[in-house]
Amino acid sequence: MNKYWSTMAKRTNPYIPGEQVNKKNIIKLNTNENPYAPSPKVLNAIQQAINSDLRLYPSPTVDEIKIAIAKHYNVRKENVFVGNGSDEVLAFSFMAFFEPNQQICFPEITYSFYSVYAKAFNIPYKKVPLQEDFSLQVESYFRSNGGVIFPNPNAPTSLYLALEQVEAILKNNRNKVVIVDEAYIDFASQSAISLVDKYENLLVIQTMSKSRSLAGLRIGFAIGNEALIRGLIRMKDSFNSYPIDRLAIAGAIAAIEDEAYFRKITKKIIATRTWTTDTLKQIGFHVLPSSTNFLFVAHPEVPAAFIYEQLRKKDILVRYFATEKIDNYLRITIGTEEEMIFFIDKLKNIIENYK
Repeated sequence: MNKYWSTMAKRTNPYIPGEQVNKKNIIKLNTNENPYAPSPKVLNAIQQAINSDLRLYPSPTVDEIKIAIAKHYNVRKENVFVGNGSDEVLAFSFMAFFEPNQQICFPEITYSFYSVYAKAFNIPYKKVPLQEDFSLQVESYFRSNGGVIFPNPNAPTSLYLALEQVEAILKNNRNKVVIVDEAYIDFASQSAISLVDKYENLLVIQTMSKSRSLAGLRIGFAIGNEALIRGLIRMKDSFNSYPIDRLAIAGAIAAIEDEAYFRKITKKIIATRTWTTDTLKQIGFHVLPSSTNFLFVAHPEVPAAFIYEQLRKKDILVRYFATEKIDNYLRITIGTEEEMIFFIDKLKNIIENYK
């Protein structure tokens, strides 16, 4: 370690993102990106923004995006916070609502950025074991000392927690903030946003990276009680008053407003997810019931690490976690119909030739 590092820098273990390969003709099923282009209206809006005066700072309040999001989710503008990707919103949330001397809890198998933030901000945490089927033990999140955070659906397991169970966690943590990370909710059913007016301790975080194909623009947002939103704004304005650039503002508004395109693309991905799930089961895979744009799968005879390496040799990337309890599972992003057909064909060949 560098002798000039702060104690914060020394205790931090940075997040490791999915592999990014600078190579043509790769089938990229490892980072849960949307396989389809953003709405044409997004591209038009960005082009118009390019033609505007980029020498000027963007809006520090991004009220235009907040108004569009508020209208879409039937909340007030004051209930909305926007950040540079949902990861930034999560970071601000850890700083705004969790204390260094109070233990928070989150699932043992979940988005690995939670433990990164907890260590960085010196927040003690408890990893709550999942049940044998990878579902959350809801009662284990009751009466947390410092607060609760979990994704719904969970990642990388892809499992969705019913809204009544989310509400049970909220009811049993009235004096602590409960953060529901809904990065993949558009591929599931009900969002916890419907509970925001009922529970002042609820913060729901979403992203435009997945269902709206804007991973390259970095737009995330939170919806919650106005007091929670003011807390997030205090954190943002203590670091960077202008985290969202003019192009991202224009693109985000257009993406939110083009409801028809959004519905069309999510429906298409869900249909491909169903076909891929059924096909994987037919060739012997155990597939968890997914409510996301990815699948979490395991084969009873062929090791996940072997499949991962063989697919990589064929220029197909999936996500492999060399982590206890899930080291025989692969996370597979749902690509286009053509990509998934090609993927299945190569996967069948790997399974059939395994010795």
